[in-house]
Amino acid sequence: MKLPIIRHLTQFIEDNDQDYLVETIEVLESLTEVPSLSDEELDVLGELISNLYGALEVHKMIRQGTDKKEALNSFMKRVLGSIDK
Repeated sequence: MKLPIIRHLTQFIEDNDQDYLVETIEVLESLTEVPSLSDEELDVLGELISNLYGALEVHKMIRQGTDKKEALNSFMKRVLGSIDK
């Protein structure tokens, strides 16, 4: 996951609607089922999907009243904490 991408996507949600990201996730997840995709292509799709889900999670925190910067930092700390385990 990349914080600049999640930040950008979070701004996109604020400017537009989170439904765009939800639908994009559905399309990308569907693409992962194409049998001829290489491992590298699947990795790229997985990274994109992870960033999209991350942006949705950060947006949820913002809607619940968390400051945008704090929501981004908190989310990344959770992600890095789960990787360290």
